[in-house]
Amino acid sequence: MEPLLRLAKLLIPKSLFESLQPTYHYLLSILGAIIYRFPSRHLNIVGVTGTKGKSSVCELANAILEEAGFETALASTIRFKIGSKSRPNMFKMTMPGRFFIQKFLRDAVNAGCRWVVLEMTSQGVLQSRHKFIELNALVFTNLAPEHIESHGSYEKYLSAKLEIAQALAVSRKTPKAIIANADDKEGAKFLTAAGNAARFPYSLTDAAPHHATDEGVSLRWRDSTFFSPLKGEFSMYNIIAAATFAESQGIPAETIKRAIERVSVIRGRGEEVRTGQTFTVVVDYAHTPESLTEIYRAYGSRKKICVLGNTGGGRDKWKRPKMAEIAERECTTVILTNEDPYDEDPQTIVQEMARGMKKKKPEIIMDRREAIAKALALAKETDVVLITGKGTDPYICGSRGTKTRWSDSGVAAEELAKLLKIPK
Repeated sequence: MEPLLRLAKLLIPKSLFESLQPTYHYLLSILGAIIYRFPSRHLNIVGVTGTKGKSSVCELANAILEEAGFETALASTIRFKIGSKSRPNMFKMTMPGRFFIQKFLRDAVNAGCRWVVLEMTSQGVLQSRHKFIELNALVFTNLAPEHIESHGSYEKYLSAKLEIAQALAVSRKTPKAIIANADDKEGAKFLTAAGNAARFPYSLTDAAPHHATDEGVSLRWRDSTFFSPLKGEFSMYNIIAAATFAESQGIPAETIKRAIERVSVIRGRGEEVRTGQTFTVVVDYAHTPESLTEIYRAYGSRKKICVLGNTGGGRDKWKRPKMAEIAERECTTVILTNEDPYDEDPQTIVQEMARGMKKKKPEIIMDRREAIAKALALAKETDVVLITGKGTDPYICGSRGTKTRWSDSGVAAEELAKLLKIPK
């Protein structure tokens, strides 16, 4: 398929090729659904969309459904899971194409799953990967500018996200539920776009009193007090989103509480790497200005040393200096490094980031492993080293399609072992 597509790009004028893309992707979607016999009709499916928190809400919702006794499947940026079998998402994309999602859903049916938790993205919408998936429920987390180069404008990005809510509206499943963040300025639009689905808005005021500390978060929801080791105010929102979804499906509050409290870590999302060191090391996917600010502030006034990169390939160039500006404001030491340059010059990306720093001179270490090692070497007792941008991403993507196997948490653990002289 890929060689034929590359040949078509060479032979067909660019404007015509681009105009044919929506039809091409739609046909792939319907063909996949036909080949795998419309598997979503035989499953309960909750989609999760938004800018931030999608993968975390997926993990929390899955934990609640399992606690309630359901056999589940899960597809997210972090992993693919069917029943007890789980594997990392190695695609570097949330909604893989070429029939992958329809096959995944058919495999879930064959495995006897009752519920599927499905992370859904605007980029997947651009390629019709949300089509022919009959949803029972949709969770909307929040919206902030992202993928603007892909969509053309924030308005088009919002429109793509709303298409997922519209997919819920036309789903033949009954009953249906839309769970939306009422504190987000776009939340009401998702409630409306979901048509006749039952509406379940949620807000941080639902969880008062609530507190976030270095130890985690506590909140009161539906007459129960929850404690979670997950950090930051954003984790409270993720917990409430998953809990409200579960409530919409009639799952008891005590089941929700048990499930939430047993989720101690979400890989690549505020994930702490521990090898016996006296300081804290955190790997987080934060790749927007909002999420970067939130993960830094989750660790309060502690001294912070950050390792910060930015994606290349023309993606969201506007945020490069902004994110370095945030790092300068929130962190004691800033180390700028390479992330996923694709076909851009990594040095250019880093210099564009550095322009956002006015008061401090960043340390620039282009080798990401060396940057992580330097940050760890600088850390003292009670400090926090924050390694952001990649989370569970399994590769560093370079020019001409090259991919280098990578793991921020794995590299951090290896460099900590060297630092602490831990025998192999």
